[in-house]
Amino acid sequence: QVQLVESGGRLVQAGESLSLSCAASGRTVSSYAMGWFRQTPGNEREFVAGISGYGITTFYTDSVKGRFTISRDNAKNTVYLQMNSLKPEDTAVYYCAVRPAGTVIRTSTMYSYWGQGTQVTVSS
Repeated sequence: QVQLVESGGRLVQAGESLSLSCAASGRTVSSYAMGWFRQTPGNEREFVAGISGYGITTFYTDSVKGRFTISRDNAKNTVYLQMNSLKPEDTAVYYCAVRPAGTVIRTSTMYSYWGQGTQVTVSS
């Protein structure tokens, strides 16, 4: 079993930056793909960014390319999401997830472990 705990979400102004962290425990996840998803009320969970096992490749949804950066520190069993130039439409609950395989898939159902989520609110 893998437990995930996200942190870093808060209220920010448009244009500001925010960094989210997701710490994994229970087992080492360095070989597993990890992803960040977000969800707003009434909508499905949306893929935001993903990083492959060992951090070899990264993927982003189009709306965050050039603004968000996903990274991982395998020694700390932690994945990060650096969010710059935040927009009000980035407001959501952000979840990190682990897929027990090395490749990133953008479909939430392919991820087996989830954190509890952290709220990011961007005011205009």
